[in-house]
Amino acid sequence: MKKAVTAKTSSATKTDGASPSRMIDGRIKELGDWRGDMLGRIRGLIKEADPDVVEEWKWRGVPVWEHDGIICTGETYKAVVKMTFAKGAALDDPAGLFNSSLDGNVRRAIDIREGEKINEKALKALIRAAVELNASKAKKKPEKKRST
Repeated sequence: MKKAVTAKTSSATKTDGASPSRMIDGRIKELGDWRGDMLGRIRGLIKEADPDVVEEWKWRGVPVWEHDGIICTGETYKAVVKMTFAKGAALDDPAGLFNSSLDGNVRRAIDIREGEKINEKALKALIRAAVELNASKAKKKPEKKRST
């Protein structure tokens, strides 16, 4: 049996059974400032880079984008919108987008502050690289033998 999806709002945590995509829509609207605009913009870039991306809502209110595993999360804080790439340490970042969580062995993040511009081309390339990495690590299911 699946648990109900919960959304953490500024007033309380509520459960309404909404889809992850609707929960992300709600977060963007709830923020109502540059962070919501930036989260929406990042979301659009992720979908452009990977039209097959799956949106999830995890850890009591974190937007997550997946394709054969987690690509990245989209967390919002008072001063930054943070994109954390689950396997960022394994990705080439020729444009130098990663600017946070640089000491870890696995994750890397991009902190975006109010007024900062996004290198959209480089970000889409990084997202596609994360998808390719996930696909290369995905376990292949054994083929079923056919009876003749």
